[in-house]
Amino acid sequence: MDSILVVVDLQNDFCPGGTLAVRSGGDIVPRVNKLLALFPLSVLTQDWHPLGHCSFASTWGKAPFSPDAFSGKPGMLWPDHCLAGSPGADFHPGLSTARARLILRKGTNPRLDSYSAFYENDGDTSTGLAAWLSGIGVKRIVIAGLATEYCVRATALDGLKSGFSIDIAVDCVGAVEASPGDGEKSLTEMAAAGCRLLDIEEIRP
Repeated sequence: MDSILVVVDLQNDFCPGGTLAVRSGGDIVPRVNKLLALFPLSVLTQDWHPLGHCSFASTWGKAPFSPDAFSGKPGMLWPDHCLAGSPGADFHPGLSTARARLILRKGTNPRLDSYSAFYENDGDTSTGLAAWLSGIGVKRIVIAGLATEYCVRATALDGLKSGFSIDIAVDCVGAVEASPGDGEKSLTEMAAAGCRLLDIEEIRP
């Protein structure tokens, strides 16, 4: 199997009505389902945080979207989101989850966040995804999901570093936009790093 679709964090808390919503989060679901129907092999990633997770502003007594002064890396503290087993952590109800071969849960370590599907945010702890994909012969990954400037970006860049060809389905992603323009800046960065930016009509398995 040469190509695979990876759908990043298309969960209730990242969609309208969720605690960390992407405005367009629900809008991309029908297009993502078209990709899921197109690819015989697909992976869904799922944020799956314990209570008191290090990425939560509430853990540190700070306001959401405060700078992260605790992890040792520049970043942001978030509203509580995608608590393990909660409705917010569930996939969007319209997502065709039955088509996925693998569901990869990340962010499960209370002391370490995980944006990328390949590595924890320490940049060293592997999720095992790269080895699994290489073991079944995958060379190219198409990425869709949420959010463009965080988990999509990290997954794409780490995918390149892991030796895969990366395509971004640009009309199947959405950005948090904590700062205006973050989504477009991240797409530009991914393209400069070697990712192809494609509309859904241009994508083939």
